[in-house]
Amino acid sequence: ILMVDEKGKNMKCLTFFLMLPETVKNRSKKSSKKGSSSSSSSSKLPPVCYEIITLKTKKKKKMAADIFPRKKPANTNTTAVQQYHQQNLNNNNTIPAPNWQGLYPTIRERNAMMFNNDLMADVHFVVGPPGGTQRLPGHKYVLAVGSSVFHAMFYGELAEDKDEIRIPDVEPAAFLAMLKYIYCDEIDLAADTVLATLYAAKKYIVPHLARACVNFLETSLSAKNACVLLSQSCLFEEPDLTQRCWEVIDAQAELALKSEGFCDIDFQTLESILRRETLNAKEIVVFEAALNWAEVECQRQELMATIENKRKVLGKALYLIRIPTMALDDFANGAAQSGILTLNETNDIFLWYTAAKKPELQFVSKPRKGLVPQRCHRFQSCAYRSNQWRYRGRCDSIQFAVDKRVFIAGFGLYGSSCGSAEYSAKIELKRQGVILGQNLSKYFSDGSSNTFPVWFEYPVQIEPDTFYTASVILDGNELSYFGQEGMTEVQCGKVTVQFQCSSDSTNGTGVQGGQIPELIFYA
Repeated sequence: ILMVDEKGKNMKCLTFFLMLPETVKNRSKKSSKKGSSSSSSSSKLPPVCYEIITLKTKKKKKMAADIFPRKKPANTNTTAVQQYHQQNLNNNNTIPAPNWQGLYPTIRERNAMMFNNDLMADVHFVVGPPGGTQRLPGHKYVLAVGSSVFHAMFYGELAEDKDEIRIPDVEPAAFLAMLKYIYCDEIDLAADTVLATLYAAKKYIVPHLARACVNFLETSLSAKNACVLLSQSCLFEEPDLTQRCWEVIDAQAELALKSEGFCDIDFQTLESILRRETLNAKEIVVFEAALNWAEVECQRQELMATIENKRKVLGKALYLIRIPTMALDDFANGAAQSGILTLNETNDIFLWYTAAKKPELQFVSKPRKGLVPQRCHRFQSCAYRSNQWRYRGRCDSIQFAVDKRVFIAGFGLYGSSCGSAEYSAKIELKRQGVILGQNLSKYFSDGSSNTFPVWFEYPVQIEPDTFYTASVILDGNELSYFGQEGMTEVQCGKVTVQFQCSSDSTNGTGVQGGQIPELIFYA
């Protein structure tokens, strides 16, 4: 039975009957008796009889991947598979194993074996800047299927028949990451090459890889790299990534401005940051960051890092720093003595601070609005008793999770229930036992049931759908207010916060009652 056709649910089978030699002789004799007119050639060839049988089946067509799920090849082929994987990684020209196609059941796996492989390669790329190039093999058909740019390059109306193509503006590691996606349908990204990979994906119009790069950058976004990513997101025209960068820069402005990455941004990005109305930072920090950027920019332009050259590279961006809004001490001990301002500018700013009739300034004199912190209150009421709430070096703790990225700036805490009192508070924020932020400070309570804010030095970035532990150890008046009727879930603006008890809590705080009534955050 030979399968010769397959259409829908019907499969046609042909049954062949081959005549044996004795049968052929008998047939030949019978044919000669009937008449001599029969062709001699007909007696030499046995007639073939067949019948068509139609089989009905309800089974759907299956692809090779469905029939052969991905698994390790049999032990007999393991050596050959490993050999081919090594060839794939090293891009060498070893002799392929016989019938290597049979080692892989699916077209995807067989196609993946051609990644970075000279076997059957019909084009080569010389990738990277001069002095750092790498020669990589390619297969025009596979590349054209994965990218419209490659299709136009190899099969378009203006296609050029070149055996070697030079690509000096793409890093070899990034080009390999893009090829791996095209050949293997695998996305392999790393923090140090993801920007270069995004550039390659944009250049060759591989949109799904580009989207994966953006998602990777958003999840790894922090104050340390936010300024650099802001610059790149504008270059790549990725508005969602740009918005995420601004959220981090606004909330953690001082950390972002003090990061090494801030000095690597271009002049246009520098101006946009200095103009930012919602920048949550002291103006002296903004001023110092601008001077650090100017020093590095002098090096990029091969200039001596003198005061004159720093001012030259800053240009009009210097006047975007709101120097008149600094605290007087910050100006007198910092900006006024930096040498970056002219004598007339220094005198006019001093007069701005002290004189009734203020001079006109080129600098922006209106303070930045910054960010308004939000407060998530988890108790519906509070109370006090003669034997609660006591503090003897024990820890009050609660766990929480959010559904959107936020930045915890501090906690709201209860104070004394026996008149005004001062407390010393050590606050901590942890994730899986790792301390993300802590601070030791004091606050004064006036004897009311209000909450009193205690701040971290810098806001702490909180990722969604992960539980964090908020803790405080108080030292002060033994009796204070405490929360009651706690809620396991609180909606605060567009952010949903969930609470659960913490094993770190040794002073009685939990979901239903206790301390840490408020989370103070930026969103």
